[in-house]
Amino acid sequence: MDALNDLLKSFVTQSQKILGYNLIGIYLHGSAVMGCYNEKKSDIDLLVVVEEAIPDNIKHRFMDMVVELNTYAHPKGIELSIVKRGVCNPFVYPTPFELHFSIAHLEWYKTNPWDYIDKMKGTDKDLAAHFTIIYHRGRCLYGNDIKDVFGAVRKQDYFDSIWSDIEEAETEIMEDPTYIILNLCRVLAYKKEELILSKEEGGKWGMRNVPEKYQTLIVQALDEYLSDKSTEWAENNAHEYAAYMITQIRN
Repeated sequence: MDALNDLLKSFVTQSQKILGYNLIGIYLHGSAVMGCYNEKKSDIDLLVVVEEAIPDNIKHRFMDMVVELNTYAHPKGIELSIVKRGVCNPFVYPTPFELHFSIAHLEWYKTNPWDYIDKMKGTDKDLAAHFTIIYHRGRCLYGNDIKDVFGAVRKQDYFDSIWSDIEEAETEIMEDPTYIILNLCRVLAYKKEELILSKEEGGKWGMRNVPEKYQTLIVQALDEYLSDKSTEWAENNAHEYAAYMITQIRN
């Protein structure tokens, strides 16, 4: 975790320099605050809140900084969004964002940075889930306290956000089995008990609440998620599991 903390300190310091008075706060969410960070498999989830829209030249400087820091991150790298304070409380859904970055977009930025800056803005349903984690379990790295910036996310908005992430699980499960198997557990845990869980916590909830014939899948997913292992998946069982879980969530 020392490498992660060093990277976060550098991110905070450089963000302050680039964004200046416009910076309201920087908040950490995801596995790093939920006790299941795996330096070889987890991304670094950050949310930056600003007061006003950011000029394109400042976005360019900020993105150059992020791309540079990302070279020191572990394989899944940094994932972040910048939002304006005005959409945080009262919470706006789907949530407008000023800028977004993940390694999925790294080559686009490297190849055509001004095109990236011009087009990487809009709304993102995923932010409802991120805001919820920040509100309940997040960590303020810099700036205003969480409860001073964020309002509570409506239950229907949070559910719509996490549902949109898994609604195609029946066809997509073999694209990323570990992620989808555990995510289905935590979505069902929220639907049944309104629990806000990490993927690890979701998997453990699933081991207690999902039929025994799917337990091996969940155990394999947890084992792969928390270690360096790779798993041979029983594809038919995985598809059957996804269909069962989607039916339970819809009901």
